[in-house]
Amino acid sequence: MQIRDATVTDTKQIRTLHRTAIEQLGGQAYTDTQVTAWARGCSSAQYAPAIEADGVVFLVADRGTDITAFGSVRLSPPEAYHASADAELTGLYVNPSTARSGVGTQVCTELERRAAGQGVETISLSASLNAVPFYTAQGYDRVQTHTHEFSPHVGTGVTGEIVEMRKEL
Repeated sequence: MQIRDATVTDTKQIRTLHRTAIEQLGGQAYTDTQVTAWARGCSSAQYAPAIEADGVVFLVADRGTDITAFGSVRLSPPEAYHASADAELTGLYVNPSTARSGVGTQVCTELERRAAGQGVETISLSASLNAVPFYTAQGYDRVQTHTHEFSPHVGTGVTGEIVEMRKEL
């Protein structure tokens, strides 16, 4: 397995992995209605602009031609967070078939390493309830729990709890 910068040609696999991870792992903490609303946003998510953006680290883990995980960090202070931070881990998803194998930890570690290399000292994120144990194991601290609309860019109107977390690098 290798961890590398994502390319625009990866977007189809990223979209599929994103939806699959939500649909297969989201039910650990959310209702079917919430999972469906969350996954609905994958259809219109704009991965290519994030991959190409300055100030964003977007990585994939792959085994040959198969992407097994992806994650991204925006290297600017996040808005609408309770605690201040230098950057935001905007997402980290793992193929359910490789969950708990260490690939998520490897992607997270590399995202943090690259962010630190750009002068980032603190990272915040919004964790789904099912991801809180993972981020806690990576050294993130809970800041607060709040209600969030799943896939607001497609207007689902479906809400659920998420947890703001923060880590000093």
